Amino acid sequence: MDRDRGTGGTVALRLTGADVLRPGGMERGDVLCLAEGVVQDGAGGREVDLRGYRILPGIVDLHGDGFERHVAPRRGAMKQMAQGIRATEAELAANGITTGVLAQFYSWEGGLRGPDFAEQVFAGIAEVRQQLVTDLLPQLRFEIHLLEAYEVLAAKIAAWGVPYVVFNDHLPHDRLAAGKKPPRLTGQALKAGRNPERHFEMLLELHARRHEVPGALDALCARLRAAGVRLGSHDDRSAADRSLWRGRGAAISEFPETAEAAEAARAGGDHVILGSPNVVRGGSHKGNASAIELIAMGLCDALASDYHYPSPRRAALMLAKAGVLPLEAAWGLVSSGPARVLGLSDRGELIPGHRADLVVLDAQDQVAATLSGGRVSYMSGPVAARFLA
Repeated sequence: MDRDRGTGGTVALRLTGADVLRPGGMERGDVLCLAEGVVQDGAGGREVDLRGYRILPGIVDLHGDGFERHVAPRRGAMKQMAQGIRATEAELAANGITTGVLAQFYSWEGGLRGPDFAEQVFAGIAEVRQQLVTDLLPQLRFEIHLLEAYEVLAAKIAAWGVPYVVFNDHLPHDRLAAGKKPPRLTGQALKAGRNPERHFEMLLELHARRHEVPGALDALCARLRAAGVRLGSHDDRSAADRSLWRGRGAAISEFPETAEAAEAARAGGDHVILGSPNVVRGGSHKGNASAIELIAMGLCDALASDYHYPSPRRAALMLAKAGVLPLEAAWGLVSSGPARVLGLSDRGELIPGHRADLVVLDAQDQVAATLSGGRVSYMSGPVAARFLA
């Protein structure tokens, strides 16, 4: 998944006086040199005095759906998807995110999660991604009981340039097996533009055909793996769930709901992704396993924004301040860790040869500036005077 975004618009800089987070820890009053869009091992360039600030590797957010608020059409307000993607980039950059994975559903749920909307989102990303500073990657979240999609999905994923696919199952199987309507059915149906009774009938039909899903999944996963697509599962609940997905080549476990599932992932050599909001809240809003406890157990490779872009920065700093992890390890969960999960070997650490992806924090740990590939994507407040002096 290595990508060459070019270095247009970069300026050679010599950032001095700041505390710089290196792989071995925080270097006090360090010098960070940037040129040609990468970190340099000593170089010239315009000097910027950043005493009083901290420089950390840019955040690699490997799963976020907070962009929906920018692209969702509300009463016809959003007509051009590309403008919503641009607005998303501004929010990502303001939160120190230099690589953002936009997670879009492809689901029977319809509405913002339906196939038609997914087409629009992926087209919008493709239209503007090379014009933006932040590196944006599309992710497809596929609802596995949408059987009608299996025949065409691999070709669509290739056409969209999606490098990362995650599998979901949101069908309320227990209630459907009992012939009962799931909670909030009417609201779900109306969001999808369906009659509630017809929506319920559709759910029953999907549940009744569940025996067709495993074979279809096996074939689809094989095709995607052969094409070099990374695969993951979402909301694993048990060791058996993880084993099943691992057998299909889905080596990433996103947001496992139990310690059992996370432990099984670690034992099998799989990557474990947890949600930053779970850390910030001090627990899951759905009553699932605590991310802080799983991290303390060594069962986390990366933290993702999930639905809230400010959370990765806050979660990493909270883990360090609470003594759960040293700062370099805590910040690694939002930088080098997710870069490794995604196979992005050119970023995640401030070392010579890596992309000049960095976030500048002020004394209150707020984002003062963000640079992606050596280009400014966000800058605000007094730090701007340092760069413009």
